[in-house]
Parts: sequence; structure tokens; C-alpha cells
Amino acid sequence: MTPRLARPHIPLLATITVFVLLYAAASLRYPGFFSWPVFRNLFADNAFLGLAAIGLTFVILAGGIDLSVGAMIGFSSILIAKLSAQQVHPLLAIALAVIVGTGFGAGMGALIRFMALPSFLVTLAGMFFIRGLGFVISLEAVTIKHRFYDAISDFSLQTFPVVTVLFLIALAAAIYLAHYTRFGRNVYAIGGNEQSALLMGLPVGFTKVLLYALSGFCSSLAGAVYTFYTSSGNATAGTMLELDAIAAVVIGGTLLSGGVGYMFGTLVGVLILGLIQTIITFEGTLSSWWTKIAIGVLLLAFVLLQRFLQSRTARS
Repeated sequence: MTPRLARPHIPLLATITVFVLLYAAASLRYPGFFSWPVFRNLFADNAFLGLAAIGLTFVILAGGIDLSVGAMIGFSSILIAKLSAQQVHPLLAIALAVIVGTGFGAGMGALIRFMALPSFLVTLAGMFFIRGLGFVISLEAVTIKHRFYDAISDFSLQTFPVVTVLFLIALAAAIYLAHYTRFGRNVYAIGGNEQSALLMGLPVGFTKVLLYALSGFCSSLAGAVYTFYTSSGNATAGTMLELDAIAAVVIGGTLLSGGVGYMFGTLVGVLILGLIQTIITFEGTLSSWWTKIAIGVLLLAFVLLQRFLQSRTARS
């Protein structure tokens, strides 16, 4: 009997196929594209986007949304930079920023859970609030000058980018958390059918609060990674990045309605976005706005694929 591919796996397979075809076509067209430095930069240049997308994947798997991830990157980066400028050690500044980000995410999760408010509206308000708070801290970018950041830069140049290492460690932890723990099973159950999860006695409310706390943790950590990448903090960092993160998650095969998706698919989705941007750069004659056009076309294609699979499942 010929084995059949499960329908939830089809979007993931489509994502991997798109990445392989894009990478192969670019390697044939552009000399030097198929090289280790280019491939390594796909991870390094998109590490903070990837971290935000990891947290967002958990939220979307449960049927929610978090629009504050981009603003949190800008806020945490400028907070770290300003604290470092006040002679606070960068590690302590990073810890404080991550604690604030996690607490802010938990606060939004509590509002969504206990006040029964739509996640779209709560996180939209959170996006405006935390972005504005970043500008209250500083209207201008702040350069970080500290031996710790010099050591991070030297290590990245001599061995492997620290931002990539942090991203891959977070990804490995997220894969384990999503697929091999009770928390992960609860997330999938809530996304599949929240009422059924309640009837099964699962801690739906507590899990929701944890989800948004986790998203806040990931996006604030992404802000720290941004400071490693640029050696500065900027309240404008991450502007519109929440849309790129949502696109990466959906292109990675996660259903916007929740219940279906894979962390590995989010990784490939992030790499596809980075690959498109790299191709535009290698082409040299195209505006950077073609990146958004290509992402829009891909996103629409994957949404239509998800819709088609859902309708097939409903009929069967």
C-alpha cells in the first residue's frame, strides 16, 4: 500500500520545496551565491526576526496573534543601550530588558484571558504603548561602547556569529517545548478547539498567559540580539517587523486559525524571507520594495493552499 502524505504536512513540504527551488535558482544565476558566507548570513541577518517569529509561532498555534513583537524589539534594544550608557553592565541591562518584555507579554496575556478581550486589539494597543515608551527613553539611536560588545564582535568574526548561535539555541528549545512537552500539547489542543480543550480539563487560561509571556520573552531577546548585530539600540528598530514575522510563520506552514504548524517550518519561512532579500541584493537592479512584493505573493499562495486543504478536510 502506497503511503500517503498527511495533509498537515503538505504546507511544510511546500515551504521546504520553495526554499530549495529559490536557493538552487539563485545559485545557478549568481556567481558566488552558493557559498558558505552567503548561507551563514541568511541566519545572522535574520536572527532577530527569527526569534520574534518563534514566539509568534506559539501564539498563532493557539489561535491568537501578537502585534507587539516588532515594537518590543525597538524598546528592548534602546533600553539596553541607554542602561549601558549609564554604566550598567550589558548583561544586567539585557536581563532587565528581557524581564520587562516577559512581564509585558504576560500582562497582555492576562488581559486577553481574564477580560476576554480580542488578542488583536490588546496586542495592537501594546504595540503602540511599547513603541511610544521606547521613544520616551530616546528619540535617537544610541551606540553601545563596552568591552563586552567588543568581545562579542571579535568572537563573531573569528568563529561563528553569536546572533546565529542564540537563534539556533532558542529554536532547538522551542522545538522541544512545542513537540515534546505537556505545554506544547496544550498549545496545539487550544488551537485545534479551545472548547474541547476546556472540556478535557486543560489549563487553557494559564497556558494563554504563558504564551504571551513567552512571546514577550522571545521578542525582547530579539531586541538584545539586535544590539549584538548593530552594537546600538534604536527605538525605531523592528518597525513593521511583526508583519514579516507573521508572514514567516504562515509561509512556514502554520495555520492562522491555530492547531497546525511546526517550529522547523518557521525556520524555513524566515530563511525564505532572507533568501528573497539576498536575491534582490545580488540582482542589483531591483528596488528593495520587490522583497515585499515577493513576500506578498508567497504569503497569498500559502494562505490559499491552507484554505484549500481546510476545505478538503471539511468535505472528507
